[in-house]
Amino acid sequence: MAEHHLTQTEGELLVRTARRAIATYLSDQKFIPSPDQATQRLRAKSGVFVTLNTVKPVHELRGCIGFPYPEAPLIHSTIRAAVYAATEDPRFLPVTLREFNESIAVEVTALTQPKPLETTDRKKLPDMVHVGTHGLIIEGIASSGLLLPQVATEWEWDSAEFLSNCCMKAGLPPDSWLLDGVSVKVFEGEIFEELEPAGKVRRKPIGER
Repeated sequence: MAEHHLTQTEGELLVRTARRAIATYLSDQKFIPSPDQATQRLRAKSGVFVTLNTVKPVHELRGCIGFPYPEAPLIHSTIRAAVYAATEDPRFLPVTLREFNESIAVEVTALTQPKPLETTDRKKLPDMVHVGTHGLIIEGIASSGLLLPQVATEWEWDSAEFLSNCCMKAGLPPDSWLLDGVSVKVFEGEIFEELEPAGKVRRKPIGER
């Protein structure tokens, strides 16, 4: 992002809270309350996604769920998204407590308000999508798909490839972004991640692979 809205301390609190939420739910099937030290920014409404990555023995996705729109306080949504990423991502079996403690690192992406891209020439949409800054939401034909900003850089996509892959994430043909009935929205994100399970938390540059 062009500017940071969350401090390092706030980012660390988000990640630590997400980890504690998952560990508590896997142990006791209970949601933790929001921490008392949550700042005003963390209590403001914001979209958020929590990503779980296996870091031992290899780095790979283990779960990712979130809320794209600012419908609840950031800290509250982080707790819910963390639990759902560990237990309800339909692509994976639920995470076990032992696996979580031993091999999974937590990543939290706080989102800005998604904004629609408007143009009379749909072929110009790739010029309006900034890889390394924007995430995408594509909505249309009774379906939707979302890709976080870091996904395009991790896969080394250009903006047209990013649009096409987001269409496929929505279950649509890859060139559906050219259709007038399909909405394309962009958002930005701030990412904080553990370098290892329960380890040091850093602000992750979106352009980093």
